[in-house]
Amino acid sequence: MDHLQPSMDWMLKDLAESVPGTRHVIVLTSDGLRMAQHNTDVDTADRLAAACAGLQSLSAAVAAEFPRGDKQMRLVVIEVGGGFFYLMAAGARAYLAVLADEGVDAGLMGQQMRNLVARIGEHLTSPPRMEERTAG
Repeated sequence: MDHLQPSMDWMLKDLAESVPGTRHVIVLTSDGLRMAQHNTDVDTADRLAAACAGLQSLSAAVAAEFPRGDKQMRLVVIEVGGGFFYLMAAGARAYLAVLADEGVDAGLMGQQMRNLVARIGEHLTSPPRMEERTAG
C-alpha cells in the first residue's frame, strides 16, 4: 500500500504544518513498510520506515523488562545533532514517525502526534499479513 486513503493525506500535512520545525511525517507498518508520507520523498520515507521497524523491535524488548507493563512500545524519542526523531504506536501493527528540527517544541509535537493517532487510528492500523495458500 503506497498511501493511506487520499482523504487522510491532509491529516499528515496538518501535523507537519501545526508544529514548526517538522521535517518528515511517515506512517509505517510494524515490519517497516511505508504506508504514507508527507514532506518527504519515497526513498527517504522507505529508509526511515525500515529503520523504525528495528527501533520498535528494540523498544518491545526493553518494554518486556517491566513486569507490570503491557509490553507495548508507545513512544520513542531520539535526539541527534540537528534534531529529533519521534516514533509513536498508532494502532495495531502501525506507527507514526516524525523527524523534526532541533528547535521543535517537544510538548506540542507529542500532543499533535497523539491527536493525529486518535483522529485516524483506525486508518493507520495495518491488517495482519496472511499468506495465501493454494490447494494442491
